[in-house]
Amino acid sequence: MVQVKRNLKLIACGNTVPSENINADEIYSVDKLIEQARQLAADFKKMTGKPLPGVSNEIAEYDARQLLKLKLSDDRSQGYDAVRNGIGPKKIQIKARTIFNDNIRGQRLGQIKIDMDWDSVVLVLLNEDYRAYEIFEASREDILANINDNKNRQKRGVLSISKFRNIAKLVWTKENGLDESIWEQ
Repeated sequence: MVQVKRNLKLIACGNTVPSENINADEIYSVDKLIEQARQLAADFKKMTGKPLPGVSNEIAEYDARQLLKLKLSDDRSQGYDAVRNGIGPKKIQIKARTIFNDNIRGQRLGQIKIDMDWDSVVLVLLNEDYRAYEIFEASREDILANINDNKNRQKRGVLSISKFRNIAKLVWTKENGLDESIWEQ
């Protein structure tokens, strides 16, 4: 608190605050930043007609962590974004798709890193306000079986949203929250 007061005095006198004196936790919370990102992304889409690149996945990772009680990985180069502890650690890739007009047809999931070490993929579906409304989980076995049925998909590690929803389990909804009977399996 003392450091914050010193920083405010420096600013009030027209001076800059040395970066080593700034504690980001005192200025912003991650919750607040994510809420601002949601609003910015929604406003950008309304104003330009285009989605703001890269935002939906960051929001989805945050939502998945909060709603599914995951621990985000520090090193994403290992092929997974989060870990779930339970019966045993489970390595999870997190994917996001923002649905603007209830039309999922033709939309694709981001590339699945099929050659890396992971156990399942979680898909967070976001509405036009960038708020999660459904979260699905599919096992590695189910994903690989469905990617391998098509040579082009196999090369790119790509599935359609519809195909993913068909092979996955619905683990969380906006209306009912987490279905622990499915999620804990």
